[in-house]
This record gives sequence, C-alpha cells and structure tokens, in this order.
Amino acid sequence: MSAPPGNWEGQSTARPPLFNGHYYSWWKNSMKDHIIEEDYELWDIVTDGPLATTMKNEEGVVVPKTRADCTVEHLKKWEKNAKAKKWLVCGLGPDEYSRIQSCTTAKEIWDTLQVAHEGTPQMKRSRGTLLYSQYENFTIKEGETIQEMYTRFTKELKSLGRIILEEYKVEKILTRVLPVSWESKITIIQESKNIATLRLDELIGNLTAYELRR
Repeated sequence: MSAPPGNWEGQSTARPPLFNGHYYSWWKNSMKDHIIEEDYELWDIVTDGPLATTMKNEEGVVVPKTRADCTVEHLKKWEKNAKAKKWLVCGLGPDEYSRIQSCTTAKEIWDTLQVAHEGTPQMKRSRGTLLYSQYENFTIKEGETIQEMYTRFTKELKSLGRIILEEYKVEKILTRVLPVSWESKITIIQESKNIATLRLDELIGNLTAYELRR
C-alpha cells in the first residue's frame, strides 16, 4: 500500500486524511481507522448503510418515510449516517467531491469511490486473474541483469497483492525464470543450499555474484 510522501493535509487527530485522486488504498485504510476511532458504530453505517428511507403505505405504494414513521433507533442510525458522511466529505478534495456530491448516504459515498478507484468486484477478480497469470509467466528478459529482473519481479509481487511464501518465490526464480544457460549454476545452488530456508535476497546475491564472474 503506497502512502503519500512527506506531510499530507488532513493528517491530525481532529481532521480526516485527505484524498484527491492519489494513494486511494492508503486513504481508504486511513479513513477507516479514523472513522472507527471516532465511533465504531459509524463504520457499520459506512459498510451497511442506514435504514431504508421509504416504506409502503396502506395502498401498497412506496412512499418516503416521514419523521413520524421513524423509531428512535431509526433516527439514531440516520444521525450516525450524517456524522459518517461528514467525515468522508471532509476527507475529499474538490475533484473527488464532484464524484459523490449527489450521494445521500455514507455507504453510497464509500461505494462510489471504491468502484471509481478499484472497480467492481467482478473487475477486481478479472484484474487479479490477469496479474496472477503475468506472475506465473514471469521470466527474465533478454539482456536483463539479475538485479533488473529482481526489481521487476518485486514490483509484480507487490501488484499481485497476494502473500507468496519465500520458498515458492525462490523455487520460481530457480526453475521457471532463469534461462537454460543458467542450468549449471542453478544445480550448484540447489545442491549447496537448503532451498526450503533460502531467502530470496540471498538467492539474488548468489546469482548476481555468478553473473559478475561470467
């Protein structure tokens, strides 16, 4: 999760974190923590929404609820919604505010921003599948150094957003990333090291040393 560099407007115990189009993942998690710290019930309102604003009358027609139709519990939830909405709106810059200015609930604001910056659940699943396919097919490029390959590999791991055990990363580099010309060096490493406990950075150091001697 990338965080904004340096000081960032809105970072205080009194103000929510500010978001205006950059570092959404950072803002999303920071805003969640901020709202929960203010009032844990507010977060339930953000994720679940307040109670419905409409009801069916005696004729079965859907009509807006009036204040008289609301119980004390209903009113409390709408009060919580107003507070949660206030924190979200105060944490948005003008560009992002334009996305949500017609939203009437905190949940609508949260969901609108999430779809805009992360996509729908279906889009996220498709993107995850694509990223995992790219990871599975990752190989060193022609003319690429070990360090260049390693930098690109770590970026792909970060984008993937999954936890890959160190042992599996090491195994992938040794068996599916390096070209056939590295076969003898790979065999030496496999025979001299305990692959189950070998760290990825240690492997890259060994490979870089072999590369420099070639």
